Amino acid sequence: MPPPKDVVKIAIQMVGAIPQLIELQQTKPLASVLKDVCDAWSLPNAERYALQYADGRQTYITESNRRDIKNGSILRLTTSPDQEAEQLYMGIQSKNADVKTDSLKKLASLSQDITFAQEFISRNGLKQIYSIVEEGNDAGEMLAHTLKAFTELMEHDFVSWENLSTVFIKKIVSYVNMSAVDASIQQLSLSILENMVPTSRLLFEVVKKEVTLDRLLTHLQATNAQLQLKAMALLIALLLSATDAERRDMMDYLREKNIRQFIHKNIIHSSEPLGDEMAHYLYVLQSVSLNLCEHRMKMSMDPYSQEQRDLLQSLRQTAFESESEVSTGTFSTERRRSLCAKEFRKLGFMNNSNPAEDLRRAPPGLLALDNMVYFSRNTPNAYSRFVLENSSREDKHECPFARSSIQLTLILCEILHIGEPCSETAQAFYPMFFGQDHFFEELFCICIQLVNKTWKEMRATQEDFDKVMQVVREQITRTLNLKPTSLELFKTRVNALNYSEILKLRQTERLHQEETLAVPVLELREKLKPELLELIRQQRLLHLCEGTLFRKISSRRRQDKLWYCRLSPNHKVLHYGDVEEGVQSLPIESLPEKIPVADMKMLLVGKECPHTKEKSSGKQNKDVLELAFSIVHDVEEYCLNFIAPTRYEFCLWTDGLNVLLGKEMTSERTQTDLDVLLSMELKLRLLDLENISIPDDPPPIPKPPSNLNFCYDFSQAEQ
Repeated sequence: MPPPKDVVKIAIQMVGAIPQLIELQQTKPLASVLKDVCDAWSLPNAERYALQYADGRQTYITESNRRDIKNGSILRLTTSPDQEAEQLYMGIQSKNADVKTDSLKKLASLSQDITFAQEFISRNGLKQIYSIVEEGNDAGEMLAHTLKAFTELMEHDFVSWENLSTVFIKKIVSYVNMSAVDASIQQLSLSILENMVPTSRLLFEVVKKEVTLDRLLTHLQATNAQLQLKAMALLIALLLSATDAERRDMMDYLREKNIRQFIHKNIIHSSEPLGDEMAHYLYVLQSVSLNLCEHRMKMSMDPYSQEQRDLLQSLRQTAFESESEVSTGTFSTERRRSLCAKEFRKLGFMNNSNPAEDLRRAPPGLLALDNMVYFSRNTPNAYSRFVLENSSREDKHECPFARSSIQLTLILCEILHIGEPCSETAQAFYPMFFGQDHFFEELFCICIQLVNKTWKEMRATQEDFDKVMQVVREQITRTLNLKPTSLELFKTRVNALNYSEILKLRQTERLHQEETLAVPVLELREKLKPELLELIRQQRLLHLCEGTLFRKISSRRRQDKLWYCRLSPNHKVLHYGDVEEGVQSLPIESLPEKIPVADMKMLLVGKECPHTKEKSSGKQNKDVLELAFSIVHDVEEYCLNFIAPTRYEFCLWTDGLNVLLGKEMTSERTQTDLDVLLSMELKLRLLDLENISIPDDPPPIPKPPSNLNFCYDFSQAEQ
């Protein structure tokens, strides 16, 4: 027989004593439990002791967490948190260096426990920690234990970071800025500053001013991986806490210092494997950097901005330079305007008389214009080739550069999640991002040429524009999923993934999906259905046997009364009765009313139920209609009416009652469960047929043999 829920069997240890095996009564006060344990070992003053887990983090047991104790747990009798806090508070003030070091070491370990931390802080213990750091007389191991203890105590959020003194902060900063300091102390100092930065604007400004980016870059170049990690953590904390303008300035400075190339070479491609934490920081750095494009992405073109109009005109002049020179000197204003409109049309603008209109859509806004200008200035030959090549094609076959650029910029923003906040757990970054300064623009330059290449491969017309861009999105996404380490490698792979390759991949994936639609597979599905439906029936009946709590509904208002209904284990009787609030499960014996299953005539649902036909407010009727069902028993005027607490319960109960009545299960949940079970079962059955094509028709049955003389005659043997 299982033990009661409020009793757990545990072992309690104490140094130098035989362990006790006890049954812990969870309803018994902890002080009484400790008194019994101490009495068994003849220990006086039970109030000076406490229980804590013997393994793991060795958390103290309190009234608030005692319910977490499981059967078989091993606890240890130890000094109570208040006694430990008092002893360590005195120990860290000791003049004896060894006693002080040991006390600080133990303090760093125990401070992880919230109960001890509360006791220590209540004794003004943090003030002593501040004094040790501010005086600066201690160094090495003692200082490392002090900083570790401070970090653990602050983790519990009993004290605000804003209460720290300027002297304390500057002392922590000095450990980061000094070269001749132990690496463990620098790591802890960086960690403290990282925790400090997000808590207030004032602390952010202090740390940003005192710890320069140059100093953080120096730590990033250290061979110590942990020091590298903590420096990166502080850098990310500063970037996330900065304003947009400050973040842009910081990223510009880091770009000047070639931080991306350093990360690409010394962190991503170092001999040590990249940890999850560093991967997350690299993801955040990538996200913060790409999100600098958000401002331009959300800004529509202003047709009255001379700067923006000049950028737009530079696209036309770069592509049609010689023609533009002739036109400005020879033709009238009207003729020049007509010529410009013609050239903008050749560039692929939809509104060639006023191309600024094409860039009014945000996103991608001005970011699309920036990309086009970058492409025209940094790869002028490729730009001219793209425009002139399409200018010479028939109108319907030309690939519109501007329209493609605008749509491609939007696609890249979506793929790279520009404008979206950083995830707190993601680790997915692109290694090639850190190998290139102008990553987004360079990626655009590769992809816009891919658009032209794919357009030609598809022999597309203007009507096929959306199809082409869909294929390009697929090419980019599939290639990025391969995590190329450089843009050159990305370029090679994305160009190799031409339109015919995309078609092959799509065909392969479609065939894989259609395997489940092959005739033999469909036949197997039908063969498996009865077995799986029986499994669902059994599950429904088991649910009815467990029972459910229902609320009573009157025609006027919702009543507070509850009632419980469950099926007997032999599936022959429904038991039910009124219960009090808070009851989860009741034994059958406590439910006074019952209906034999043999007396059940039919199941009514929704509008057919008598209790939904009663006149009441339309809103209430609508609320209960989808959850209402009734059992008709004996004669039709006797009904047991239900309002299910959820749609899920409604499905399970109506299915279960239909099974008891010998009818089909009709709820939507039945079909969902059947689909899930069929899918799992088919996958298991077809594992051995992977990569083998399944014929639609069975193999032919061979003809019978001409004679059956090979058959052994048992009757002859018996004679």
